[in-house]
Formats: sequence, C-alpha cells, structure tokens
Amino acid sequence: MIRRIVHSNTELAIILSSQYKAEGIQFLTPSAYSQQLGYMNRPAGYKIQPHLHNVIARQVSLTQEVLIVKSGVVRVDFYSVNRIYLESAILSSGDIILLASGGHGFEILEDAEIVEVKQGPYSSDEDKIRFDGVDEEYIRINTMPDIS
Repeated sequence: MIRRIVHSNTELAIILSSQYKAEGIQFLTPSAYSQQLGYMNRPAGYKIQPHLHNVIARQVSLTQEVLIVKSGVVRVDFYSVNRIYLESAILSSGDIILLASGGHGFEILEDAEIVEVKQGPYSSDEDKIRFDGVDEEYIRINTMPDIS
C-alpha cells in the first residue's frame, strides 16, 4: 500500500509499505520534488540498459529525505510547517518513507536499523530547526491505509 500524509493540501510524506506490489515501474513523486521516489518490479532476465546521468545544475531549496526501515519498528510524528502536531504513523521492517515537507520526529519503538538518503551537502545545524515534540498523551496513530 501507499499512504500519502497530506495537510492543508500539502503533501508531508509518502509511505511505501513493505507489502506494496505492482507491475512495472512507477514514480510516486511529482517531478518537481527534489527527491524522487520510484518503485520497480521486474522479472528475472529483464535488463536495464547501461546509462550515465548528465550533469545538470539543480537548485534545492528544501531538504527532502527518504528513510528505509531495514529492521525494527519506528513511530514517525508529523508536524505542520508551524510546528503543530498533526498525526503519527508506524513504520516497520521494509517500509520506506519520503519526507517531503513539514516537520517530523521519530521514536524508536523496537530496536531499528534505518537507512537515510537526502540531498547533500548536509549543512548540519543550518539545515534544520529543532523544536519540542508532542507529549505522548496526545499521540494519534493514523492506521487508515491510503488506497493507491
């Protein structure tokens, strides 16, 4: 399944469940995103022609990141650009999330290995604004699947 977390017509995240399966190739992000998330399902013997990528100057104004949960269970908390808590989702082994906009925080619920991919170069403290997260008593887990 694919879940899209949306607030005020702005996509905050795309969650690609480990259970998702489709034929062929599809990109799940609009072409304007600075990170592109695609999915491929190809049979044995299928060949992707060797290729190079052209050097193209791009301007990135917002860091977007992709997290791949290799193992464990992680809660992701979503916030508006005004730092207002919206909802949470649970990610487990094999799930992938693209964080497109807004704020986010995480709690590791079971020991986890996570791979993170984002644009570089990374500017450490200049790249993000840290803020206090939601109190545990207000956590709302959204378990409603998006039908995609």
